[in-house]
Amino acid sequence: MPDGWLRVKSLDLEAQGVAHKPDGKVVFIDGALPFEVVSANIHRSKAAFEKGTLTVVHRESSQRVRPECPYFGLSPQSCGGCKMQHLHPVAQVAVKQRVLEDSLWHIGKVKPGNIQRPIEGPAWGYRYRARLSVRFVRKKGEVLIGFHERKSHYVADMKTCKVLAPHVSAMLLPLRTLIGSMDAVETLPQIELAVGDQGGGTADVTAMVLRHMEPLSEADLQRLRVFAAAHPGLQWWLQPKGPDSIHRLSELLGHE
Repeated sequence: MPDGWLRVKSLDLEAQGVAHKPDGKVVFIDGALPFEVVSANIHRSKAAFEKGTLTVVHRESSQRVRPECPYFGLSPQSCGGCKMQHLHPVAQVAVKQRVLEDSLWHIGKVKPGNIQRPIEGPAWGYRYRARLSVRFVRKKGEVLIGFHERKSHYVADMKTCKVLAPHVSAMLLPLRTLIGSMDAVETLPQIELAVGDQGGGTADVTAMVLRHMEPLSEADLQRLRVFAAAHPGLQWWLQPKGPDSIHRLSELLGHE
């Protein structure tokens, strides 16, 4: 191969392609897939390994797909909530199975005698639990709600999310508007959510736990109630301190 080109042999659980230089040194490459031949921009070099980011794919994997999410990518501002959208969903499951098998062997010296077929779910809209960061950006005068940007503590500017339950994704922009209208806009660091299926044809219950650093005003509590009333199945839970402080917001005015 031409000098500087790398042949990717595997993928680790961080979705980094694993290659070796001619001298045997390991190179971890963001964005590269197994069996590809690539070039990479090396941004970290240690005695035992190097880390880089994909720049050119000279020979593409048959498992490479076009990511459907507009916020997925390799730039620092891209959403860091997903790491394998450029890999076919079936291949993603295979990678995770291999990493699990390797971990069982390297950590516990356990090798399964029989491996059953993996249980596969939908490729999109499958996340029914999530922890979303909330950040009021004073310079922009707007609220961001979502996952962190790649390898940073900044919140990605995401308006939808392909992997969240569709009705939760549809609430991201309304949630930004809601939080932006609240008196406590600067002291609300996160929303943790869980979606439950009630069965029997009834609407899903979506529980949202709002972490707040200061007591909420009655006006803010009422804003939360109005928002819940406009979104069937939504329940607000409040967390003023640690996990033991979580309690459900009363739906009645003046009962908090």
